[in-house]
Amino acid sequence: MLRRAFACLTLLIAAAFPHGAQADEGRTRLAILGVDHAAQLVAENDQPGVLAAYLDLVKPAAVCIERPPEQASRQDFYEFTYEVQGIIVPWAAKSGTTICPIDWTPPMDDQLLGFGIDLDTPPEIRKAQGFQGFLTFPERKILDWDFFAAEDPATLAPLQKWATEPAPRADRDLPRRLYLYRTFMQAQRIRAAAHQHKGETMLVVVGYFHKPDIEAILKNDPAIELVSPASLGRPTDGAMRAATTAEHRSAILAFNLLGMQAATGVVNWDWIGRVLVDFSGADPSPEARLLQARHAILTGRITPAEAARRYQAIANDSEANKPFGWDGVKDRARLDSFFDPFGNLDVRQRARVELARTLFAQGKNARAEQYLDQLASELSPRKALQLRGYTPLLKPAKPS
Repeated sequence: MLRRAFACLTLLIAAAFPHGAQADEGRTRLAILGVDHAAQLVAENDQPGVLAAYLDLVKPAAVCIERPPEQASRQDFYEFTYEVQGIIVPWAAKSGTTICPIDWTPPMDDQLLGFGIDLDTPPEIRKAQGFQGFLTFPERKILDWDFFAAEDPATLAPLQKWATEPAPRADRDLPRRLYLYRTFMQAQRIRAAAHQHKGETMLVVVGYFHKPDIEAILKNDPAIELVSPASLGRPTDGAMRAATTAEHRSAILAFNLLGMQAATGVVNWDWIGRVLVDFSGADPSPEARLLQARHAILTGRITPAEAARRYQAIANDSEANKPFGWDGVKDRARLDSFFDPFGNLDVRQRARVELARTLFAQGKNARAEQYLDQLASELSPRKALQLRGYTPLLKPAKPS
């Protein structure tokens, strides 16, 4: 009985690590592109058009993305992986390229046992920042993040140090231990996909913190040739601009002007201004006019009173009763998105929120509350409650 069990185990191990004869049929060229999730929305040198143009340049036979296969099959992605649903998935659909979901996450029972929460479901009222809060990039160094930043060993060094050093207390070491197991399973799914694309080029787009361990796990597979993503070329500025879509620009502007990122002050205002000009064109839409007003108030070019006048005009415009070009909303039953407390509103409704913000800034609280009451009456009970929960974020910060 024990010999039979050992034989079965040997076969399973052999299947999991299929080396040998397969290498003779052509090695799969594999590039692991490490990304900082959603940094494309704040870093000019990593903007959406760069990845879109890079995909055009490399023309991979398959692109592996960071999401488990089950959820990806339902078009269910992590909220914060803008690079996946905002760039890769549309590109793959247009080009007919295979998508390979390669992530692994613990079952729900294990999440509740280990962390006490469902890691994939945000609270009804998200925190302003931090774990399960709104995504922001509060450190200015993100503005210098480059498309190939993960090719620099200095970028990866702090993560590698954390991954190899157990926590001082073993009962607080679950995140590191889970990271190691998760990354190993990611590598195994990449290995399986690579063996299905012999002699072809595959691209893996994954959080940069997974990159070094994945490469270490796969480097001894003779059927795989690991190559640096930078060795496959860098798109020209012209190619990047050609690959940038109106939806990409809408996403950049929404994240920096409407979301919580604006409050950090960590914004490349020069770049955002240029993106806004390209997005607006000669005949700005109500969405573009709202973004122009928000840009002007954030950069100090207009007063709150002038901003209020502009927002009021948009709120009264029947043509503004349209959705934004991109909003990042995953759950349409909620008011918010992963970066914006009021993300799931159309342009006309959002103009009223911004009008209330400017009225609060002028000390006209009663009028501001009146506009929000009117908006709440149009929303579902759940969204109305979230509107009230997020209203304090519209008010000027109190002096500390």
